[in-house]
Amino acid sequence: MNQLKDILYKTNITNVKGLTDIEISSVAFDSREVKPGCVFVAVKGTNVDGHNFIDDSIQKGAVAVVCEKFPQNLKDGITYIKVKNSGFALGVLSSNFFNNPSSKLILVGVTGTNGKTTIATLLHQLFILLGYKTGLLSTIQNKINEQDIPATHTTPDAPKINEIISKMIDSGCSYCFMEVSSHAIDQNRIAGLDFAGAIFTNITHDHLDYHKTFKNYLRTKKRFFDLLPSSAFALSNIDDKNGKIILQNTKAKSKTYSLKHKSDFKCKIIENQIEGLQLNIDGEDVWFRIIGNFNAYNLLAVYATAILLGEEKSKVLTALSSLKTVEGRFEYIKTKNNIIAIIDYAHTPDALKNILDAISAIRTKNEQLITVVGAGGDRDKKKRSLIGKVAAEKSDKVILTSDNPRSEVPEQIIEEIKNGVDPVNYKKVISITNRKEAIKTACVLARAGDIILVAGKGHEKYQEIKGIKYPFNDKQILKEYL
Repeated sequence: MNQLKDILYKTNITNVKGLTDIEISSVAFDSREVKPGCVFVAVKGTNVDGHNFIDDSIQKGAVAVVCEKFPQNLKDGITYIKVKNSGFALGVLSSNFFNNPSSKLILVGVTGTNGKTTIATLLHQLFILLGYKTGLLSTIQNKINEQDIPATHTTPDAPKINEIISKMIDSGCSYCFMEVSSHAIDQNRIAGLDFAGAIFTNITHDHLDYHKTFKNYLRTKKRFFDLLPSSAFALSNIDDKNGKIILQNTKAKSKTYSLKHKSDFKCKIIENQIEGLQLNIDGEDVWFRIIGNFNAYNLLAVYATAILLGEEKSKVLTALSSLKTVEGRFEYIKTKNNIIAIIDYAHTPDALKNILDAISAIRTKNEQLITVVGAGGDRDKKKRSLIGKVAAEKSDKVILTSDNPRSEVPEQIIEEIKNGVDPVNYKKVISITNRKEAIKTACVLARAGDIILVAGKGHEKYQEIKGIKYPFNDKQILKEYL
C-alpha cells in the first residue's frame, strides 16, 4: 500500500481538496478498472474525456480523484487533486506507485516510423545472449527474460508499463528495451520513466490522422529526446534528413549512426542475399542471418547501442551474427520450386518502399514480384494512395486487398489505394477484398522462382472487422496454399 501524499510527488499539483495521508491500493484512468481504494486519474483522451467518469469511479470505490478541473459537486470523504495535465500526472503517479522501477534498471527507448520493433527485439535477444536478464516492451510482445506477456499497443498505458517494469525488477532484469510510439510520447504514457538512452530510427509519413501535420509528428518524436537527462545517450540515424534535428536541444550525449554520412558508428553493405547480409561495421566484416538492406540500419543501431552501454565490440558482433529475423519482419518461406514468400509488417509508404527495394536488391529480375497489400481502416487516409503508387511502381503484379478495415468499408479503402496507381501501371493491379483469397491468388499466379510479398500485417494473428478481431495469420495462409 502507498500513501497518496507520497505518490503525488512531481505531478504538478495546482489545488487539493481533502486528505492526502490516505492509503491507495491502485492507480487507474479507465473507470472500468477502478477497485476499492483506487486513485482515479481523469484523462482527456482522443475520443473520451475521463472527467465524465469521475462519479462512476467513486461509486466503484475510488477514494481520490486526479483531474484538470474539479467536478461541480464534490463528494464528502473523497480527495480531489487538481493538476496541470492529467496524462502527465498519470505517468508520474504510476511510476511513484510502483516505486520508480525504471530507475532500478537501464531503460532504452526506440522511436521512429520504421524499425522500432526490430531494434528493440534484437537488443533484447542480444543482451540475453550476452548474459543479462533483460526485459522487452514492443508491438509484437512484452517479455520478462524469455517469458511472454501479451501486447495490445506499441506502448502500453502508464500503469501497465510501470507494473511490467516492476515485475522485470522482481525477476532480476538489469536492462529493458522499449518501443516508444509517437502516441505514447504525445499522451505522456512515458512520463515519469527514467531513460538511460534513446534511439531514433527515421521519420516518414504515418499517423497524420492523429498528429494532423508532419511538423507535429516530428515535434512529438523530438520531445522524447528533448526530455532526456544529461546522463543518458541519444543515438540518431543521420541518413534521415531529420536525424540531426532530433538531436537539437537534447541534454543527452549525442551520438550518430549512418551508412552514407560521416558518423560515430558506420556501416557498409558488402553482400545482400536472401540468406542474409554481410556488413562491414566499424571496420569488421560480419555475416548476419537477418535479411534486407534496410536491416543494415537496424543492426548498426543495435550494435551502436550495445557499445554505448559498455559492451565489448567482438562479443557484440559475434552474438549479433547468430540472431534471426524478428517475427513478421522480412520473414520468408521458400518452397521446393524456389518460390519465395515474404511476410512483412510494412504498412506505411516508406516501409513498403524499403521492403520492395530490399527485394529488388536480391532478385535476378528474371522472376516476377507479386505484392499483396492493403491499408488499415480508421487510420491515416493520406498514405493510402501513396501505398498504391509505391506498390505498383516496384512490383510486377499487385493484389490490393483488405488489411484491418475496422469500421470502414474495405472496397472504399481499396479504391483509395488504387487512386495512387499511375495509369501506366493499371494493368498490373487487381483488387480482391477477401485477404485470404488475395493471398491464395498470389500463390496460384506464382511460378517457380517468383517472389510473393504479403505486406501490412506481419506478426498480427487477427483481422479486425467492425470491432471484432477474427483469427487471421498471413504466414499460415501462405503455407497452406504454397
